[in-house]
Amino acid sequence: MCGRFACVTAPEALQRLFETTTDLRTFPPRWNIAPSQDIAVVRFNPENGQRALDLLRWGLIPHWAKDPGIAAKLINARAETLLEKPSFRQAFQRRRCLIPADHFYEWAPGAKPRQPYLIKPSAGGLFSFAGLWENWRAADGTWLRTVTLITTTANAAMAAVHDRMPVIIPPRLWPLWLGEEPATPADLAALLQPPPAEAITLVPVGIAVNSVAREGPEVAVALA
Repeated sequence: MCGRFACVTAPEALQRLFETTTDLRTFPPRWNIAPSQDIAVVRFNPENGQRALDLLRWGLIPHWAKDPGIAAKLINARAETLLEKPSFRQAFQRRRCLIPADHFYEWAPGAKPRQPYLIKPSAGGLFSFAGLWENWRAADGTWLRTVTLITTTANAAMAAVHDRMPVIIPPRLWPLWLGEEPATPADLAALLQPPPAEAITLVPVGIAVNSVAREGPEVAVALA
């Protein structure tokens, strides 16, 4: 599961990195993003051949859902069952996206309060999580765009803390994942693997991150 992450890179830098056309200057740095909040998402529009950087609500609502409350159960999608689950099958085929993240958090098992860890790219830079998005129309006719993060089995570094982790798509494979290049289901499934253990670094942080009300840099301070 991935239930908390950070996106503190400036929107302008995200636009340059992902080569998107839209403007998110009002998106502030956030160190403790939680489900049900709006997050920055990179999508490809096949009609104009361009990538867009937009805000979508974290927690997928399938287009056929009657109750938007289902979003709370669909913040993550397991890579192993994307083609089996009605909630994800069509989005996996047609609506794949990337979620920029400077790091994410996970909690080690054990006595409470459990020890939180910050997981970051060992080489610096950003993670680009694999995601799926949907359009959902409410009874009053308004549209809501939502997103889920895809998870896979943990690599050796992550396994000591949790048995799942986000799928991370490297830059050279962004075009394939986003649908800019033709891909079979097998091609896409091959992308849904954990990164090498040495690609991530785990850092213990304080329990301030436990509170979703705290979104400042203090939640990411490493323990001495």
